[in-house]
Amino acid sequence: MRIAIHTPLTGFQNDIADVVRLFYGEGAAVMDDVAHDAKLVHTHIEENGQWRETFAFEVGADSSNQTLEAPAITGGGLEEKRQLKRLIKRTCYQLLKRYTGRAPAWGALTGIRPTRLYYQQLEQGKAREEARDALRTLYDLSEEKIDLLDEILDAQSGFIHRPENACDLYVGIPFCTTRCAYCSFSSGEIGNGRLVEPYLQALFREMDLCSELAERSGLQIDVAYIGGGTPSSLNTEQLDRLLSHMERRFGPFLEFTVEAGRPDTLDEEKLSMLHAHPVTRISINPQTMNDETLRAIGRAHTAQQTVDVYRLARRLGFQDINMDVIAALPGEDLSMFARTLEEIRDLAPDSLTVHTLAIKRSTRLHEQGYHPSAKAVAEMVALGRETAHALGMQAYYLYRQKYMAENLENVGYARPECFCRYNIDNMEETTSVLALGAGGISKCVMRREEKILRAPNIANIEQYIQRVEEMVERKREVFAVKASSLGRR
Repeated sequence: MRIAIHTPLTGFQNDIADVVRLFYGEGAAVMDDVAHDAKLVHTHIEENGQWRETFAFEVGADSSNQTLEAPAITGGGLEEKRQLKRLIKRTCYQLLKRYTGRAPAWGALTGIRPTRLYYQQLEQGKAREEARDALRTLYDLSEEKIDLLDEILDAQSGFIHRPENACDLYVGIPFCTTRCAYCSFSSGEIGNGRLVEPYLQALFREMDLCSELAERSGLQIDVAYIGGGTPSSLNTEQLDRLLSHMERRFGPFLEFTVEAGRPDTLDEEKLSMLHAHPVTRISINPQTMNDETLRAIGRAHTAQQTVDVYRLARRLGFQDINMDVIAALPGEDLSMFARTLEEIRDLAPDSLTVHTLAIKRSTRLHEQGYHPSAKAVAEMVALGRETAHALGMQAYYLYRQKYMAENLENVGYARPECFCRYNIDNMEETTSVLALGAGGISKCVMRREEKILRAPNIANIEQYIQRVEEMVERKREVFAVKASSLGRR
């Protein structure tokens, strides 16, 4: 169904469209001058110190209405817009919930970080149960999802409040051996490897300049993360040089994660090299343990390779290994996902990330028009949670994405002693991140000012190589603002 949106307020059409997608999926919301099957008309009235929002949903001769009121907040600024947006989305949500008879598990929430809303309630001085009531009332969250948020807040206790000058280091390796059908990252297939050495030289140059920036800005870096792409698509010698350069410029690290990624990029030599460095955590990501699915999504390895590489890493001494799985991959039903989880349960990793498939527009799955079963997706995500708990793990971070099946979530589970600080810092945006490499987005978190300054690196690999000095200058500008606020020049 194509639903045309009419609103008298500028700047809110995308927010209304997000609510429409909760009930009707991607592509349902269109501009008001486009051919449509239904019409959603918003009316805004402000009088006597009240906002009154009305939505009318017209499907042919059928029509349904919803009106909600709230005290108007005057004076302009971010808080006024935030409160008005919340009321508009809530009114639209209540109408479509009643009309469709559906109750999304995350209620009216369309943002990617639900934990932030919970923290906001607590910062207002509310007790946990009062905050839970607010999440039910304001956003219509299900008990299941509120319980999940509670579990995450418990896990994050002691991790959230870090020194103002704390900063994590992210290094991106935008190469993969093949491109997965669900991938929307700005990664390139490594091919003949012609871009790898020029990329590393540019990356080392960025490291040299940014280590000076970090020292001058008084940044304390003790958490590092190498992501991608697939960092282990580099050969052993290249990856060894990368780790050594990071350690010289920014080390030592208290936590150092390397996404070892695909099993087919790992062997004893490479894993032994990683273990010889102060790497504290690696990921070995099967996504699924079903070979037919691996072939369908374009991953050039087998389930047995995952098992073999995992056991090899254990034998070499790795004590903190994460594994990723994806719910709702094409062709998989609940029994196939259960088989994946059962094999992972036998391996007993230290952390498990359960992703819900996100079908983004730039992916091959979107081009193929793939749409998973809503019921099956929810059952898979629930089974992933059950498996993680059976392994003695606790949910410790969560995020959501647009285009995610059934508007569900990605959840990181881990044994309590293996919570990844970088994941918490990055998802909760409580700590600055110095991000190097193509596509990296540095975040300068200014807690006292309640704002985040961002400095994105260009995603195109060849452009990044040519313009690395420009990428560093972007970071200098945003981190200079923070240094000034901390009394440093």
